[in-house]
Amino acid sequence: MLSTLLAFLGACTLIAASPGPSTVLIIKNSLRSRRSGFLTVLGNETGVFVWGVVAALGLTALLAASQFAYDVMRIVGAVVLVVFGAQTLWAARKRKKDGGGAEGWEAPERSGWSSYRGGLLLNLANPKAAIFAMSFLPQFVPAGAPELPAMIALAAIWAVFEVGYYGVYVWCVGRMKTYLSRAHVRRRLEQISGGVLLALGARLALDG
Repeated sequence: MLSTLLAFLGACTLIAASPGPSTVLIIKNSLRSRRSGFLTVLGNETGVFVWGVVAALGLTALLAASQFAYDVMRIVGAVVLVVFGAQTLWAARKRKKDGGGAEGWEAPERSGWSSYRGGLLLNLANPKAAIFAMSFLPQFVPAGAPELPAMIALAAIWAVFEVGYYGVYVWCVGRMKTYLSRAHVRRRLEQISGGVLLALGARLALDG
């Protein structure tokens, strides 16, 4: 059991270290405040746990088997990514027009629910996250263990582990806030993150 758990945590580390839309959104919201970044992490990991439970119940197999259902979720996910990307680019453009002073680059604080909802929505709108959970979790169910409770427990461990992992991102962004709050640095970061989200959305939409 211990060796299985260590292997599982190692795999979780590799997954979390792979850049994706959730990482981009977490960093983007962490530029606002640690609170916003951490609540985005909690929202994202709630989505991870939900997909883990759905996979444990076998419902993601229906998504994998139905091209129509997968395509609907794929388009919804692409729209969510494009909207987030467009909002980020628009905010950077608007603040540039408002003035280049440091005070013009203080991002307005988002509500806790808005940050949490953004992380949750981005994860739940990604059909690849659902399919991945279905293929990933069963590999680490110990031999002879009841599959449903074991997969739900693994999903919970996965989510909690990533809260800690992405929490480090939030902390690092907070530590560098003085530098990152400079007008030209902030604008460039928002342009990059917005462009990445748009590109990921377009890729998801075209990925049939």
